[in-house]
Amino acid sequence: MHPAKPPSEKVRSLKNKSPNKNKNKNKEKTHPAELVIITGMSGSGKASALKAFEDLGYYCVDNLPVELIPRFAELALQSGEIPRTALVVDVREGSQLEKLPAILKSVKRTIPTRVIYMEATDAALLRRYSETRRPHPLGTGTTVRASLGAERRHLRAIRKIADLVIDTSKFNVHELRAHLTDRFKQHSGTQQTILVSCVSFGYKHGLPDDADLVFDVRFLPNPHFVPEFRALTGRQPRVAKYIRSFPQTQEFINRISELLIYLLPHYIREGKSYLTISFGCTGGQHRSVMIAEDVNKRLRKAGYKVKVVHRDSPK
Repeated sequence: MHPAKPPSEKVRSLKNKSPNKNKNKNKEKTHPAELVIITGMSGSGKASALKAFEDLGYYCVDNLPVELIPRFAELALQSGEIPRTALVVDVREGSQLEKLPAILKSVKRTIPTRVIYMEATDAALLRRYSETRRPHPLGTGTTVRASLGAERRHLRAIRKIADLVIDTSKFNVHELRAHLTDRFKQHSGTQQTILVSCVSFGYKHGLPDDADLVFDVRFLPNPHFVPEFRALTGRQPRVAKYIRSFPQTQEFINRISELLIYLLPHYIREGKSYLTISFGCTGGQHRSVMIAEDVNKRLRKAGYKVKVVHRDSPK
């Protein structure tokens, strides 16, 4: 990336990118005009989101003053080369941010505009601030937790008008960028923009804190009581074969997979970007591990992005 330009200079450079009427007549059509506004909580991944849009060919500007947004949208419409643009606008704007809802209402009459609001739980944001050791934009005069609370209140009206709300609590940087790429790339032909996490766990170690759906598989015969399997895990072919040898195992996998494949499009339609499905057995070593692996394969075959996490299984 080139060094960032001041917002005013970026707007001027956009104006100078006028189409050449004598060239590129036979090139494929440009994308329709579009403006994406990225906003939301500090630490939720807005910078990573902007990089994802830049990789998708959007003209990107970070922290553009809200009063310049109408002019920027006008220049984007006039430009034949870079009609797709993305901006980050957030709490760094201070009191000027209160003008954003009215400005967006006006801009949407000029250019197709989508507002992405990014957020995360306080626990996730506090962890990120602890790891990066960066101060919160609202200042160092109070705790980060207090600043997050003030920021949520300040952004409440903007969140209500967002076209898409993304909770990034469970995303790492690569997963977030992959999610946005899938959702916004042109002609993708897919609606399966959700990352599924299949988690195995042991009830004796407690329920996973972040589980959206929990299935208890302790009704299946326990390999722990077979001496040759006790030290192994459900990833071992012999153990998996033993668990699959019972008819209720295959019926459970079939029914759960069918249920999830039915549910996932509905979650996507509601804007959910991440779903954690947890399978629990007594120790989290045999049955839950094997079930999580098999359901993962079924969902991948159905076209979904899935990752597997074995929380309590020995390595």
